[in-house]
Amino acid sequence: MQPKPRANGTTVTEFILLGLVETPELWPVVFILFLLVYMATVGGNLSILAAVLVESKLHTPMYFFLGNLSVMDVGCISVTIPSMLVRLLSHKRTIAYGACLTQIFFFHLLVGVDCFLLTAMAYDRFLAICRPLTYSTRMNHTVQRILVATSWACAFSNALTHTVAISTLNFCGPNVINHFYCDLPQLFQLSCSSTQLNEMLLFAVGFIMAGTPMALIFTSYIHVAAAVLQIRSAEGRKKAFSTCSSHLTVVALFYGTGIFNYMRLGSIKLSDKDKAIGIFNTVINPMVNPLIYSLRNPDVQAALWRVFTGRRPAA
Repeated sequence: MQPKPRANGTTVTEFILLGLVETPELWPVVFILFLLVYMATVGGNLSILAAVLVESKLHTPMYFFLGNLSVMDVGCISVTIPSMLVRLLSHKRTIAYGACLTQIFFFHLLVGVDCFLLTAMAYDRFLAICRPLTYSTRMNHTVQRILVATSWACAFSNALTHTVAISTLNFCGPNVINHFYCDLPQLFQLSCSSTQLNEMLLFAVGFIMAGTPMALIFTSYIHVAAAVLQIRSAEGRKKAFSTCSSHLTVVALFYGTGIFNYMRLGSIKLSDKDKAIGIFNTVINPMVNPLIYSLRNPDVQAALWRVFTGRRPAA
């Protein structure tokens, strides 16, 4: 490949994504495995969405946010995995410069919405458990829509900021990315320009986008824990905690992998560990979310039974 000059000084017109494995003999195995995982993830999250829509018991704010989260999870995995499957099938590992930036934009957009939706769900649990008398007025349909719209607006601003910032860098030399999708840390490693400002921007915006929601979630659950511990009935405490445990598990997975991924920008060379973290971010988290939310939730299980069988489960 002979790079062609661009008006903004960028000479690289496409990148080479090495993918998860570099051995061609293993590509069919990887293709089948991730095709099955993709189908299971999309099917699981759309099943949750269908259950929320058809079951009247689930027409509550918590499940409204869960339905939106399921849509975002389908989007997150669809931004990365289908294109990887196409490259495995065609044995073509290149991705155009514009397509790479587009992937970065939509990945950060959908992950950003995820981030704020998890915060909205924590706020919902805080109101339901700590402010039950005013819950219905404080979390009405208008408030729910405003929270979702705000999530999209903040995530869009974040994704656009990073995409515009990365587009100002010059890529004039190496174009091989040791990953299966485009992301900021990988492109920082390839840039001929100084990435110091971009990395500072990532840390600063990341502190706002991730730090603020984490602080709000932490504060919400401190109040929730204090309120639950005041419940005299053991059964009441168990029920209150059970409604929060699924959400806390998802929050821990989401923020744990995200922080580990973007706090390692100072590493000299990106390794296969980054691919593993990438799999967690784009595949494992969206895949396990439907399991986490349905595993210990009889209402969701009953709604899923109705979706798949067309009738309510026997009492």
